[in-house]
Amino acid sequence: MTSPTQAPEQTRTHEPHPYIGGRNAALRALTAWRTERPGAPRVVILTGSPGTGCSRLLTGFLMLCDPEYRKGLELDALDPATVPPDLPAPAVPSVAGLTATQTLWLLADHYELSATRTADIFPELGQLPLSGRPVTIVVPDVDRAGPVRGTGEPAHVVRDVLKPLAAVESLRLLADVPREFAVELAEGLPPDVARIIDLDAPEWADPEGLVRQAEALLHPQFGAPELPFTTDPDARRALAEVIARRAGDGAGSRLTVHLAVQSILMHPEGFDPADASQLPGSVGEVLDLHAQRLDVHPRTLRQILAPLALAEGDGLPVHLLTPLASAVAARDMSEDMARGMLSVAPFIRPIERAGEGIPEDERTLLGLPHPGIGEAVRAGIPDVPGAQARIAMELLEAVPEQDWAKAGAYVRDDIAGHTLEAGLLPRLLTDPGLFAHADPVRLRAAVEAVPPEQLDAPARTYLRTAPLLTRTQAPATLRAALLETAFVEDGLPEYAAVLRRMVPELPWHTLWSVPVAGVDAVTVGTLPPSAAASDSAAEAAPLAVAVSTVPQGTPGSSPLKADDPKAPALLVQDLATGSVIDADPTQILRPSDDERATGPLGFSRGADYVRVWRRGGQKGDEKIVTALISATPFTGTDLSPDGILLVATESGVKALQIRPAQPCATTARRSVSDPQAAQPEPAQAPAPKPEAAQAPQAPGPEAHPPA
Repeated sequence: MTSPTQAPEQTRTHEPHPYIGGRNAALRALTAWRTERPGAPRVVILTGSPGTGCSRLLTGFLMLCDPEYRKGLELDALDPATVPPDLPAPAVPSVAGLTATQTLWLLADHYELSATRTADIFPELGQLPLSGRPVTIVVPDVDRAGPVRGTGEPAHVVRDVLKPLAAVESLRLLADVPREFAVELAEGLPPDVARIIDLDAPEWADPEGLVRQAEALLHPQFGAPELPFTTDPDARRALAEVIARRAGDGAGSRLTVHLAVQSILMHPEGFDPADASQLPGSVGEVLDLHAQRLDVHPRTLRQILAPLALAEGDGLPVHLLTPLASAVAARDMSEDMARGMLSVAPFIRPIERAGEGIPEDERTLLGLPHPGIGEAVRAGIPDVPGAQARIAMELLEAVPEQDWAKAGAYVRDDIAGHTLEAGLLPRLLTDPGLFAHADPVRLRAAVEAVPPEQLDAPARTYLRTAPLLTRTQAPATLRAALLETAFVEDGLPEYAAVLRRMVPELPWHTLWSVPVAGVDAVTVGTLPPSAAASDSAAEAAPLAVAVSTVPQGTPGSSPLKADDPKAPALLVQDLATGSVIDADPTQILRPSDDERATGPLGFSRGADYVRVWRRGGQKGDEKIVTALISATPFTGTDLSPDGILLVATESGVKALQIRPAQPCATTARRSVSDPQAAQPEPAQAPAPKPEAAQAPQAPGPEAHPPA
């Protein structure tokens, strides 16, 4: 009881979080998780509709969790229950644009794990607390996961990353996930282990924070123009309260408030603060009311924004906006764009890019400032797959001479995302040029999202090779070379021939590839004319051959010891064609050490790579010609004096003519003098299956003239 001589104690008021401006109830729950208070959940799942402020709340909370950032905050002015203790910063893997597998390896790198497989990451994380290292992980923006929007990567992140992490009992997890995955993530965990914070739910409502947000946006101190309802504090507060009340505490409220204020301030003429009907209750209503205020038809505004709502990555190059808007609208939008670009200002975010290699017309991208705007625009498109198909057609038209090497980066790298959502991607996957020049991470993600039964042989070859392309981050020329080899391996020589014509600077031509199991070693050699069958009696030069050590019983091989079934056998093949030769292995002559040392090329080998280098005039003058990379370890490697690289893996043997190779004097003949002659003439690619009338007609190999 207070003494009569004492003044009553004043209730202390706390300042709101300087970045969030509210959300104290949610902040207190997150702080309890971070503090590990008794009864606090080990796993917290943050969710809400687009625009409710999940990302902003998580960013503000992470400010309080970062030891360095905390130093710039007045922590004493905040509610103590919203300030976590000063602990080492948690791991915060950014999943935006990444696959589930990439996210896992981010964590492995952060904690310096020794895991070599993704399956080993989770148990190793579980062992970290034994070494005294805290394991607290915060995963924001799961809704933005994946290099391509239509691949459903957020679901993979939840199921393949977050659920296994949540199951590790020694780990504390906080994740921001779309609502449709929140309950799924919590399922299977013991009671009281997980808690879902749904910002749309009444218990997490923050009406005062919503008013405070609107009031700050209307204040001239923060950039608002001086107007009667922005300069007068009472009028400003009254308008803020009406805006917040109309937006409500449910779906999209924070985003709705922000866009509503921006719309009003951009065009205040005729706006009546007392007329609540001029204020929106959703992002979609913001778009429609804004258009009406600027005397633009709401449909036109949405058609201008439609390409950005359907775009991949950060946004569209400026020069693509008008043709793609026309494609979506199925009419010429040029005049509408010229008149209406000012009206879309609150809903567009320009992104300036700098750096070498970025063409002038692609330095400025246009994107949407928030995914919630894209959802509102897409919701008004009656046929999204049809719109994406028309966009894909327009992008195909933008490929100069159907040469993907000349295509713009967005066209080349993101057309797969549009055709995927249109349901037409398999029709595009007949073009080796696209395989070679498109960004392999994005193209691989799109192709992997297609049901396997819908993929034709070239796409299956690409899918088999894609992990090698993404792992090595190979440039376009090396991607083309690896794909050229893969097509030969898979019995698609016509596609390999297309790549040789399209990319004349390929570092090698694959002469042949034969599937042979169990090859232990390979070597090049020669057979004398008397031991090598020849169609021409005039040819007196030895025949260059490839010799492989294989298991006994391999078709075409000769056992080294006929009385020993465990002894290996030798498989002799024409080095130029891969044809099996019935020859006495004792007749084969290997190159001498002097012949190898004086040849123009040499090589060095690692477990999964072979480097070929050209000898210089002096020791140390060697120059790398190329590097062959393999998805599986090499079991044998050799190089002929005239530059044919012979390699073997567990799956087979292949020979590659290294280019450009300066042939040295050699007495060995090759049954085919020109590497390209070893391949059949390009055949016509399989015709695309009949699809919708507006399906893009992707060119196959026969559509490419010789370079």
